[in-house]
Amino acid sequence: MDIPEYKRGDLMKLNDLVGKEIINIYDGMRMGTVGESDMLIDDQTGKIISIILPNRGNMFNFWADRQKLVIPWEAVKKIGREVIVVDLDHTHMRLKNNSI
Repeated sequence: MDIPEYKRGDLMKLNDLVGKEIINIYDGMRMGTVGESDMLIDDQTGKIISIILPNRGNMFNFWADRQKLVIPWEAVKKIGREVIVVDLDHTHMRLKNNSI
């Protein structure tokens, strides 16, 4: 079965994202997996606004002192067969200690 790579503007189901690893091309860090994360979705358009990753308790995470990391959907550069590639440097990450 041939699984396509998605391009900006392609339609996909939320289920198509579940299980994909999120990788940051800025530093090569594995950030988490869709399924462990939440998504903020615009209730008017149905579009994803951001991916919200919980702190996995890894002491080496640069957001280890935060409860969650919010990845803006604009930071998503590519959705492949197994991974979602994002481009976030430390100055563009939105770190949250409180609930969204």
